[in-house]
Amino acid sequence: MLTLLEEPSPEREADFISAVERSRSLFADFVTPPASSEAYAAYLDRCSRPEVKGRLVVLRESKEIAGVINLNEIVLGSFRSAYLGYYAFSPHAGHGYMREGFATMVSWAFDDLSLHRLEANIQPENERSIGLVRGFGFRLEGFSPRYLKIGEGWRDHERWAVLVDEWDER
Repeated sequence: MLTLLEEPSPEREADFISAVERSRSLFADFVTPPASSEAYAAYLDRCSRPEVKGRLVVLRESKEIAGVINLNEIVLGSFRSAYLGYYAFSPHAGHGYMREGFATMVSWAFDDLSLHRLEANIQPENERSIGLVRGFGFRLEGFSPRYLKIGEGWRDHERWAVLVDEWDER
């Protein structure tokens, strides 16, 4: 394995913000990651809540941050579900690091957290993200107009999901 998943920490703030700055062209209108000390502190605060598990995808050798994967709105009980959010950083996009980190995170969500379902909401124009989830057996469940506010605008999203038994069968 070339990557590991690391909990976001105050010690990673400078590395994280630097990665966001050099990756702006990757994000387009797909995501607005924390880009300041205040925003990063708010991200850490959000990740400290039980319904959120944030992880940095880190290269084992260099310890550089290749991307971020978050489990959001984790609901246990009889629902046992969460939403996935993720993005890569330059120059690491397109090298398979997010794919590896994604597989580790999804397996962890199903095996360790005992979730039943994961959903990824993706803008239809984000072909790379759709390719990632499709490659892992997520299926398109529907279309949600003006579903999430990204930056200054409400964006349409496709809903992609996978169930634990589908993940185990792949």
